[in-house]
Amino acid sequence: MKIQLIKKITTGLVLVVAMLGYVTTSSAHGGGATMDIAGVSRTFTGVVLVSCFDDGNGPAENLIARVRDNSPPVPGLLVNLQVFKGNKAVNITDTNSGDADYSPFVTLHGGPGVYFMIINKTDMGTRSFDAEWHCNTIDGVHTGTEISVSQFN
Repeated sequence: MKIQLIKKITTGLVLVVAMLGYVTTSSAHGGGATMDIAGVSRTFTGVVLVSCFDDGNGPAENLIARVRDNSPPVPGLLVNLQVFKGNKAVNITDTNSGDADYSPFVTLHGGPGVYFMIINKTDMGTRSFDAEWHCNTIDGVHTGTEISVSQFN
């Protein structure tokens, strides 16, 4: 029981550190982690709150996001990403695990404020992933983006 708690805390901290990564050369936000190191949960889910705001580049109009499953292929085991805000939602799945390519971007037109980004897997098994997200203005200019991890288990 104690080891499982330590694993959950460690995994959560890894996600927080990894998902707070900021690539200044492209104004990209991204990070990754490993879901369900023990490989025993069908319902393992990460929830991240992404705040989109005007940082001087203009007000946020949308959030775009994509996901990449870095794990070896396993039939029926995929990584999904959902984004929702208010009564709007979009989702995407990386259907080619371990190929080094991201899924296509999905875009949610929700204006400024807090978006929920959820990353989960489709079955039991460990999944290592990377995600990328950007808050953009109506003209596609990158604008203020901050995240906080709400859940990772």
